[in-house]
Amino acid sequence: MSRVLLSCCVLISGLFVNPTASAEEKKVFKAGAAVVDISPDVFPFQLRSGPSQYIHDPISVRALAFENGADQRCLIAVIDAIGIGREMADEAKLAVAEKTGWDPESIMIAATHAHTTPKGGDTSPGRIAYEKKRRAGLAEVLLKSIDALQPARVGFASDEEASEVRNRRNFYEEGTSSTRNPFGGYDKVRMNGGTKGIIKPAGPIDPEVCVINVQTERGKPLGLLANYTLHYVGGIPSVTEEDGRVRGMASADYFGEFARVMPYRLGSRPPEGFVAMMSNGASGDINNIPFGIERAPRAPFEQCRIVANKAADASWRAIRKIETYDSAPIIATRQREVTLTYRMPTKAEVENALRLLDLTKEEREEIHKKTTNYANQTIRFAEPDSPRTEEVIIQAFRIGDQAIVSLPFEVLVEIGLEIKEKSPAPRTFMIELANGSYGYLPPPNQVELGGYETWIGTCRFEKDSSELLVKELLEMLGELWQ
Repeated sequence: MSRVLLSCCVLISGLFVNPTASAEEKKVFKAGAAVVDISPDVFPFQLRSGPSQYIHDPISVRALAFENGADQRCLIAVIDAIGIGREMADEAKLAVAEKTGWDPESIMIAATHAHTTPKGGDTSPGRIAYEKKRRAGLAEVLLKSIDALQPARVGFASDEEASEVRNRRNFYEEGTSSTRNPFGGYDKVRMNGGTKGIIKPAGPIDPEVCVINVQTERGKPLGLLANYTLHYVGGIPSVTEEDGRVRGMASADYFGEFARVMPYRLGSRPPEGFVAMMSNGASGDINNIPFGIERAPRAPFEQCRIVANKAADASWRAIRKIETYDSAPIIATRQREVTLTYRMPTKAEVENALRLLDLTKEEREEIHKKTTNYANQTIRFAEPDSPRTEEVIIQAFRIGDQAIVSLPFEVLVEIGLEIKEKSPAPRTFMIELANGSYGYLPPPNQVELGGYETWIGTCRFEKDSSELLVKELLEMLGELWQ
């Protein structure tokens, strides 16, 4: 073959296979889903209600990984836990980064805030074993979701389920026992104050159920991340032992039940390997207790099933709205460390706390059953060696047209609604208690009203902290949608 003919052949073949094609052209969107059972296996383990050896339903950690080339990655994990400390989240992220090369800042780890999940720690064999198991399980699920990456497509939608969400902060007549606070004064609102004397809710609700639905490239179900702005439900069964002692049972609450039933919404035979998970929205003041609503009594765990099924139905309705699936979504993330200032009690607040602690236990409990605790919290926050600032992680993720933001707090609903309203993204939802657990985050107007979510100790940072964090998150979203 002549040199001229050979050159022509190379030129012609180059029209079809260009070895210098851009990395963008070679990208293939992939997704991977995984679940790991982290139910305790050393007994007794520790619940908020005390020691137990009974498990009602599995405790798990679930994850969805997304990749559109090595420079576009994000991973979201949800663990059945009342909260997750920043140290635990950072440890898992770094372990995965060392093995896979994934940027730790592209990983979000959040807790469901279920109150019937086991506690870890270092004070008993059960707690020590569980601490080890949940840390290992968290790292394992992150790695498994990355290992499971396969060509995929993703769709986004939402529906509403308003019947099971209620703002738990209510106005009552001022100066009544309903609004008495632990500091000897009166608030304008009360959390879960009962039905008698309710004037009106102190804030809104957010009934939206958002879904990110992931399919294989051939359209088979792969994974689903849902988001609902509702606290845990509770009503978990207990066990009465032979000696009459009542023991609580470990449970993932409605979050775990949603993950169990959601696959059946996709067909009578659950798709093999499909992972559904529910994340918690800005639900710091949103729960399921029917104050002011007449409702028939429930059997143990019945209300969890009702809420899970309604959330699954809403997710099913949302999925049916998805008209197109994106096979090449933009994946982008932002993370910032924001310095927040701890609350500093005033001189008058410290003097009042010292006065309360000088009273007898009976006198303090007559004021409020939590007076001793919050008086001590006031003193602690005023101590010279008490920390004055804290670095907290906030994140903003983009997956195609869907924005996800996170805060390491129990976030009051108004904050989540504000971000949804002001976000530049077509769709936005918040995941709370992600990458840390720092108590409640109320907006300034709710701080003015008082109530449990605003008391010093429960609410750790200065009054304007939410405004600072919202500003940062909206800036981050702006960067992702430039």
